[in-house]
Amino acid sequence: MSPIDELATLLRPAGGGLFLVSTGRAEQESLQQRLYGASTPAQVKQKFLDALGMLGTAKGVLVGVPSDVGAGFRRGANLGPQAIRLQLLDAGVDLASRGVVDLGDVFVVPQLLSDDMLNEAQLEASRRAVYPDVAPEVRRTLPVSPLSIERRVFELVFQVNPRLKPFVIGGDHSTALPVVQALDAVAPKPWGIVQPDAHTDLLETRLGIQHCFATWSWHANELLGRKGRLTQVGTRASGRDRAHWEATLDVRQFWAHEVLADPQGQLDALLAHVKASGVRGVYFSNDIDGTDAKWADATGTPELGGLEPDWVVELIRRLGREVGLLGGDVMEVAPSLTPTPDSAPRTVALAARYLVETIDAALPK
Repeated sequence: MSPIDELATLLRPAGGGLFLVSTGRAEQESLQQRLYGASTPAQVKQKFLDALGMLGTAKGVLVGVPSDVGAGFRRGANLGPQAIRLQLLDAGVDLASRGVVDLGDVFVVPQLLSDDMLNEAQLEASRRAVYPDVAPEVRRTLPVSPLSIERRVFELVFQVNPRLKPFVIGGDHSTALPVVQALDAVAPKPWGIVQPDAHTDLLETRLGIQHCFATWSWHANELLGRKGRLTQVGTRASGRDRAHWEATLDVRQFWAHEVLADPQGQLDALLAHVKASGVRGVYFSNDIDGTDAKWADATGTPELGGLEPDWVVELIRRLGREVGLLGGDVMEVAPSLTPTPDSAPRTVALAARYLVETIDAALPK
């Protein structure tokens, strides 16, 4: 199987990563036809396949990962990718003009998260269900869980075109780890991550689980080799203080109250730290709850006292100009979680703004 053929097997057209049989199926097909400017499911499928064929000449790729299996007690981020894509469509944002190809969605079995958490019997059963038309000798090599599929997708993408910049729409924040793991094979060394987030996500395990929203940064920090290459900003909801995390894990944190007290000084200090760490580019992993809840409360864990949107945008732009962005994501947008009537449209519009700013900073014209 060629890389493109395997990608066509692992992915679904945009909006199709959620498994629907009856309820919601008509709405899903209507959504996909809107996204692809198509009038039939067959046309959607063809345009999806056409996009895969553009990988070799693209500058960047967009992948949706509609999984909230790795989230906390409030779910709903599985609907983030389709909401953000619709916002981009309604706003007239043309990704193709920016050199970005939308590869569609990772297919999500909503009870699974990572293949290394499954026994062989479950792997085989899920492979038969997800890939019924694939030859058995090929099928047994394919991943079935969203994190495992996502990592394989980006490994294949970088095989086809190692110069591509990856962009991801989550999903809970566990879906940032697979793209980071795949990016490590092609990123200039050393490289880093900048992570706006209300939380640290720095647990080695949570309730004995290795992969979830609360552990991905620990694994990413180990991948980077520590040394301050993981920079977190907007932190304010943590069981331990900054001194603990910086001393034990060698990360660098800029807590939200520090940024609010001195926005320009902290922005300058953050950029100075990233440059001093010696990284040759950064991946921007943007948890929407890093932003103050008054702007972004349609999320699983909204927190007041967070970052202002214009400050985050300026951070993105300066990282692009002064350090270089290797790619980025927007995570934890949950449009069904609506404390107020305008929570979802306000949060989704901001997420779309962050995504476009990240793409433009990573791929300057």
